[in-house]
Amino acid sequence: MTPIPENSPPPIGDDDRDTAVQRLQDAYTEGLISHEELDERLHHVLTATARSELVSALATLPEERPGTTSTIAAAGGRILRRGVWRVPRILKVESAFGRVRLDLSRAVIEHPTVDIELQLGTGRAKITVPRDAVVDVEGLHTGWKDLRYKARRSRPGGPKIRISGTMGFGRLTIRHARR
Repeated sequence: MTPIPENSPPPIGDDDRDTAVQRLQDAYTEGLISHEELDERLHHVLTATARSELVSALATLPEERPGTTSTIAAAGGRILRRGVWRVPRILKVESAFGRVRLDLSRAVIEHPTVDIELQLGTGRAKITVPRDAVVDVEGLHTGWKDLRYKARRSRPGGPKIRISGTMGFGRLTIRHARR
């Protein structure tokens, strides 16, 4: 194994590459770039070794669509999303004293990676993810109680759900859907 030089840039992660591919496909679908330009830029993204190469492939595209980030906020009470609903690329959930229940098992997930940013004071939170989802909780900080999540082996092709943010005195439970 060859050691990585100390001053080299960090390697490009699969999530960054997937997000870049998704942005290019969206730009093509919206008519912002031609088919030839899509092919050329996809080649640059898929063969990129440095983050600057990803940036240059996306440079002339508009920023991500406004609909890709949503915020759900409540001072108290309950935040509930279940059934068939469209999950944005970035979902911010803010609650000071209430309970949060997000059920993504039947939700429409159009992005390969979904970021859920939690800012919760007290109260419980429960998130149900699709059966084939990969869950990443590295960016989550819990205060009083621990996280309840048992990682599962996932099948290829499922969405990646990254959960980050801060939880004060409540408990977060994450489970995979049974069907």
